[in-house]
Amino acid sequence: MKISFLGAAREVTGSCYLVETGAGRFLVDCGMVQGNRKAMARNRAPFDFDVGTIDFVLLTHAHIDHSGLLPKLVKGGYNGPIYTTSATADLLQVLLPDSAYIQESDAKRARRYAHGKTVEGAIPAYSIDDAKQALTLLQSVDYDTDVTPRADVRCRYRDAGHILGSAIIEVWVTEGDNTTKIVFSGDLGQPGRPILRDPTPIEDADILFIESTYGNRMHKSHGATLDELAEVVDNTLNVKGGNVIVPAFAVGRTQEILYHLHRLTRQGRLHDLKIFVDSPMATKATKITKKHFELFDEQARDLVDWHGGAEHQPYVNFTASVDESKNLNRIRSGAIIISASGMCNAGRIRHHLRNNLTRAQCSVLITGYQAEGTLGRRLVDGATTVRIFGDEIPVNASIHTLNGFSAHADQAALLDWTNHFKTAPKQVFVVHGEARAAEEFSGLLKKRYNWKSLVPEHGQTVEWNAQAQRLEQ
Repeated sequence: MKISFLGAAREVTGSCYLVETGAGRFLVDCGMVQGNRKAMARNRAPFDFDVGTIDFVLLTHAHIDHSGLLPKLVKGGYNGPIYTTSATADLLQVLLPDSAYIQESDAKRARRYAHGKTVEGAIPAYSIDDAKQALTLLQSVDYDTDVTPRADVRCRYRDAGHILGSAIIEVWVTEGDNTTKIVFSGDLGQPGRPILRDPTPIEDADILFIESTYGNRMHKSHGATLDELAEVVDNTLNVKGGNVIVPAFAVGRTQEILYHLHRLTRQGRLHDLKIFVDSPMATKATKITKKHFELFDEQARDLVDWHGGAEHQPYVNFTASVDESKNLNRIRSGAIIISASGMCNAGRIRHHLRNNLTRAQCSVLITGYQAEGTLGRRLVDGATTVRIFGDEIPVNASIHTLNGFSAHADQAALLDWTNHFKTAPKQVFVVHGEARAAEEFSGLLKKRYNWKSLVPEHGQTVEWNAQAQRLEQ
């Protein structure tokens, strides 16, 4: 068996792994690279494999860095099944067409300013029609239920607790008389977070793929994070007299921020909030989240029941039209504006940042991971000016990073999850992390468990000897 690391190797985005056996080939994830302009060039580049030889795709969850190139796969001729959970399938109905729309809009803008010249970005990686075709290939899988995509492959999806529908995938691959169990962690959630359940413990694997987004650091405690959220919101709205701008991923993070603002109101720590969710995709994702009520934890169910009959709940407005979004620019104080994208590199959030970053009365809450090269990363790194829509914008607003809201497990949580293994994996691949984070976490696995751990290079292919249960040298 051969395994190729075609994305999320020594980087956080672009998850894609190719598994080849004598019986065929399949992919685990097919995600977009996110970040700077080079990222988009990589997304448009041809795949490193023959699309026509792929038998099926296993998808861990809906985030674009895991799913975003599925329409490109279809554009290249793929028409096989894409296995994923039903909640992920529902979210993709929103995310994939939106991704295509953004690309088509960006390409149109690039052609308009090219004045007839050939420029990078003038052609999208795929179209809305490609996205719609990809959606027809989705095959819903229930958690904890076996599915057999091919006679020699058996899979089981387990709750990863990262976002709605996210999954750890257990895969058993049989070659002759030998069966190898591969576990793909996908993105693991931080245990103890509200709304979703904690990641499912896994007890054994021959080969383990484990993410390492926060493999070299810890999140601030949940309580301290909520204290900071309450303090920033109260100080900005009631003392400084400005707005709070929250770049947030439309799926997962927006719903969690709304949950916490409602909960802080219920506790009497915040009052008279005016919240505007300015993201059509987040609005749709919130409706899908409510549809999958069975995946909520007990705390989230209790808050939903309270919100349904509360007298002093926050005012929440989900903007729909472009005109409604533009009207938010006239609000000079008292508003919490939650908008996508979470890394600030696309969507309506850029307009809100352009209108509020210059004002010292305002605050920006960064609540999720910011990839290298993104506008959000520059804000986190302390940039004094940033370029938005071609203009240099001074950063006078206060920037607050609340990594306690991260949907990714931190170093301690990752180690706790690995501690459930009753037998050591014969090989571990540390993926989905920047090189420094992945290397440090890989070193911890070696030191703590004496596991064979490797941080693969992008494009690297390894060969697994199923009979000897080891990598070929």
